[in-house]
Amino acid sequence: MIITDTHTHLYSEAFDDDRSEMIKRAIDANIKRFFIPAIDSTYTNSMLQLEMDFPNNIFLMMGLHPTHVKENFKDELSHVEEMLAQRKFYAVGEIGIDLYWDKTTLDIQIEAFKYQINLAKQYKLPIVIHCRESFDEIFQVLEEEKSDDLYGIFHCFTGTLEQAHKAISYNMKLGIGGVVTFKNGKIDQFINQIDLKHIVLETDSPYLAPKPYRGKRNESYYIIKVLEKLSELYNMSKEEIASITTENSKTVFGI
Repeated sequence: MIITDTHTHLYSEAFDDDRSEMIKRAIDANIKRFFIPAIDSTYTNSMLQLEMDFPNNIFLMMGLHPTHVKENFKDELSHVEEMLAQRKFYAVGEIGIDLYWDKTTLDIQIEAFKYQINLAKQYKLPIVIHCRESFDEIFQVLEEEKSDDLYGIFHCFTGTLEQAHKAISYNMKLGIGGVVTFKNGKIDQFINQIDLKHIVLETDSPYLAPKPYRGKRNESYYIIKVLEKLSELYNMSKEEIASITTENSKTVFGI
């Protein structure tokens, strides 16, 4: 059984004291593949080091996170473009729109999102979408940019059944993580109505730890709890869920 964590910030400062041990703990539990989203240029060197330390397990993305779209966002987008031109990445992400922290940057967030979607098309890469309190705005951009070569993952999906179907209609898989284990998460009430071919697993560690670790630092090992919950909801074995979702991740990321 190989389990894939399609979204984990393993370079985060939250892991500075025990990063290698934490990653090895996950690998020992058959979590063998870790896809690493970018935030901004300040993390690039840490991401590259992570890949050097675990070359068989770490797969990097490149992008500008919407909460880091600030006055200097054009410089940051230039960095994204330069990195994509230099070497192999597996996705453009995480990108999107976040209206939880700052609504005043909406216009430049949309500009950065569209710019990076077009970089993904240019390099024939998937996108990994960050969406917080912004489903309508994200869907509007996807509608404007939709094409056969636009595809990817709706990371940390927390929407409704209707929004799930809409995301899937834009060639997106749904990234399912710790929220599916929350009592008030709501996606557990309908997720089994979505064909597993549209689902990938993720942790978003160090954020959004599943029950019973909610409120604590999340880590990739805890994806086991997400797997167990989906096994229960779909009435399928953990091995089947792991196999299908790992195959889905290979389809998206091209490996």
